[in-house]
Amino acid sequence: MKKFPENFLWGAATSAPQSEGAALSYGKTANTWDKWFELNPELFNANQGPSITSDVYHQYQDEVKRMKEIGMNSYRTSISWTRLLPDGKTLNQEAVVFYRAYFQAMLDEGIEPIMNLFHFDMPWWLMEKGGWEVRESVEHFAFYAKTAFEQFGDLVKKWATFNEPMVHVECGYLHGCHYPAKDDFKLAVQVAYHTLMAHVRAVEEFRKLAIKDGQIGIILNVSPAYPRSNSPEDLKAKEIADNLNIFSFLDPAVLGAVPEKLKEILAENQLLPFVEAKDKELIKNNPVDFVGMNYYQPFRVKAPENPMKPAKSPVDLFNSYIWPKRRMNEYRGWEIYPEALYDVAMLMKEKYHNIPWYVSENGMGVAEEERFMDENGIIQDDYRIDFMKEHLEQLHKGIKEGSNCFGYHTWTFSDCWSWLNGYRNRYGFYRVDIENDCKRVIKKSGYWYKELAENNGF
Repeated sequence: MKKFPENFLWGAATSAPQSEGAALSYGKTANTWDKWFELNPELFNANQGPSITSDVYHQYQDEVKRMKEIGMNSYRTSISWTRLLPDGKTLNQEAVVFYRAYFQAMLDEGIEPIMNLFHFDMPWWLMEKGGWEVRESVEHFAFYAKTAFEQFGDLVKKWATFNEPMVHVECGYLHGCHYPAKDDFKLAVQVAYHTLMAHVRAVEEFRKLAIKDGQIGIILNVSPAYPRSNSPEDLKAKEIADNLNIFSFLDPAVLGAVPEKLKEILAENQLLPFVEAKDKELIKNNPVDFVGMNYYQPFRVKAPENPMKPAKSPVDLFNSYIWPKRRMNEYRGWEIYPEALYDVAMLMKEKYHNIPWYVSENGMGVAEEERFMDENGIIQDDYRIDFMKEHLEQLHKGIKEGSNCFGYHTWTFSDCWSWLNGYRNRYGFYRVDIENDCKRVIKKSGYWYKELAENNGF
């Protein structure tokens, strides 16, 4: 049996906008998803908007009991900025009551809450001012973070500032699949920089409050780049991809400085963001205590053909390619490559001073899971179990070689709403019947995870 370290965290992850429901109720105001669905509902799968989520707001007590039933000892979700501070200034007491009850319910069942502050849910009132495009957003986020720490710091000890900050940068300002659906490389860099400074200011506010036993980190999506060949051109493409996609947030968060190579790349392509004089010291003085790493797929890169100079898009710096030996999750269009999780473990050990870290997301989304339902109504999701086993084998190998990993969280606990994709792909240990009051039914993977957690290994 492959045993994991003592007190290893076994859990799952979701976010407020994807699970809470009650989207515009109990004092909560609109975020970009609420507003975008109002403006363009045709963009959303099967007309499934942000109000059609898993109804955790009303069902959290039963949800937490189900977590306990499958052996989880930890759970990561987020706080809704527009629920806690509907206008960015005024504390919503209904939100405080809800979140405190939710977090206490977890603690009562021996489940540690890990709380994230931002999961792609920009307040609409701030988006109207420019959102992450404007420096003003940094201080608004710092105030929100401070408020959350003050209200819940006695219950929550592990905090994260952002989930996958590169996603709202790329999807909102390069690829057009998150609001405001722009395509502007230089603007994307500025958005990323303001996000970084918002993270730094939130860490600074956390340190000022000196929460007893409190820790703060950041959750990043990591897709290690693997070059097509060892040619200088392909290796350069890998270097640029890793600097833009991984080191851009990981270096400042852990090492306290923006990578020099990243600054060179941006300068060469006239992409440097506007910065303020105090920023360098703020970054240096506010490193994190831990890092969450979301891993789903690798990134296969090659040198670009006929690139624009200066670059107008990331494809002018590196291109993706199809690895001939790849295995695929066809439902998401993602390569399945568990070996990269070992490489992530080694990266954290060797480049980032072996800082404590955990796998904050890893999972497999599959469409039309009803095909795998047995006569008792249970989804026989062996494909999900196999996916987790393969990744845990690689993670275990990394831990045995000294990587300081303290947990493994899957995406997700109960099937959740997924942005423009709605409920097209399912990820959970529990099936959510959105046509029947969001009723939950455990899947085979839920039973397997219970055994995994109880044995602290497999």
